[in-house]
Amino acid sequence: MRATRKRLCSALLAAYLLFSLYAAYSVFLRPRRPPASRGGPRQPRLARERSSLGNEEWNPWEGDEKNEQIASQQRYETNLQMLKNMKSQQEQTDLKVQIWGKAAIGLYLWQHILEGLLEPADVTAQWREGSIKGGKTHFSFITGPAVVPGYFSVEADNVVLVLNGREEAKIIYAIQWLHYAQTLIQTRKLRHVAIVLLGSEQCNNEWIHPYLKRHGGFVELLFVVYDCTWVNEEDIFQWPLGVATYRNFPIVEPNWSMLRSPRSYLCNFLGTVYKNSSRENLMEVLKQDGLDKLCWIAAREQWQPQETNESFRIYQDALLQSDLTLCPVGVNTECYRIYEACSYGSVPVVEDVMTPGKCGNSSIYHSAPLQLLKTMGAPFIFIKNWEELPAVLEKEKNMSLQEKIQRRKKLIEWYRHFKAQMRHKFINILENSFLPNDKGG
Repeated sequence: MRATRKRLCSALLAAYLLFSLYAAYSVFLRPRRPPASRGGPRQPRLARERSSLGNEEWNPWEGDEKNEQIASQQRYETNLQMLKNMKSQQEQTDLKVQIWGKAAIGLYLWQHILEGLLEPADVTAQWREGSIKGGKTHFSFITGPAVVPGYFSVEADNVVLVLNGREEAKIIYAIQWLHYAQTLIQTRKLRHVAIVLLGSEQCNNEWIHPYLKRHGGFVELLFVVYDCTWVNEEDIFQWPLGVATYRNFPIVEPNWSMLRSPRSYLCNFLGTVYKNSSRENLMEVLKQDGLDKLCWIAAREQWQPQETNESFRIYQDALLQSDLTLCPVGVNTECYRIYEACSYGSVPVVEDVMTPGKCGNSSIYHSAPLQLLKTMGAPFIFIKNWEELPAVLEKEKNMSLQEKIQRRKKLIEWYRHFKAQMRHKFINILENSFLPNDKGG
């Protein structure tokens, strides 16, 4: 009996020890698992509240992000307003100028200097127009026989009027345009007027005096062709004659062959030989020692205002195939041939003498004649007498092709730079004169 009781006590003690060990293990050693609930894992109260608002994942930085979005929107609106203000200010400071081309030199200004295009491209069209932006200035251009006073829209209150004042009939027509512009000034439809004038080859331009502002008129600026002694670089400026756009001389783009190919002739002269002129002397010099065999010479006795397609093609070929282009004086020292030779890389050989008339006196104006071209550093060959030509041609014979290539490049680059400089000068003068004093460039 006693033994049975002893075994029972031992069993109870063993069970107690096992239970104690299991309890200690559960409390101190066994890994814990999150308590399960009927509705799934319990969530923090704040998370449950956010989940109930839209089942979105809670972002502790959401408030900061919203503040940043608001600030970004405000910055965007501020910058947008600044851009609008800048655009409005730009529109106020920009200059709008309409050019009325009533002389062929207007095409040289528009296409060769300002590099504008014209529509339609047909040179015989009754009405042609174009537009371009240069500096702060918006230019529009109209030309053609259909452009007559009072029968077109005046689209700007600043106008550049291109006129021909070379001879009496042209002057009468030019005065009609000046009276029309004056009426627009008086009725406040125009504010500013500038003139680009193909002046007299003898510089007899007194007829325009009464229209200049400095003499009580309304024309604020005058750009005049030829060495007019009025030029002061304040309100009267010299303007280049340019190429013969009235003969549809093109814009010439240099190419590899033009620059680098050997040319068949040392020089060329295709033009009119007037009686008792230095051109007769030139022809005599060329006949000496067979020099005319080295050059492309085609002389005629009477000037022709218009070329045929064939004669124009021959003239262009002569420029392209000659190293030099002979430029004897005519009624004036400056001639279209000078600029046309530059277009093809044929160096002008210029007879550097003053012609009769009222143009710049070389004894007073040291750069006259061709003061504008000389001031711009024209890389021409200047001679005082055609008796100097044989020595010039002898030097040409001894030049290498590489030397001639470098000279062509220099001439073509100079002419490109010359036109760019004239464009920059023209725009700056208009802006400084026509814009308010505190906004001119």
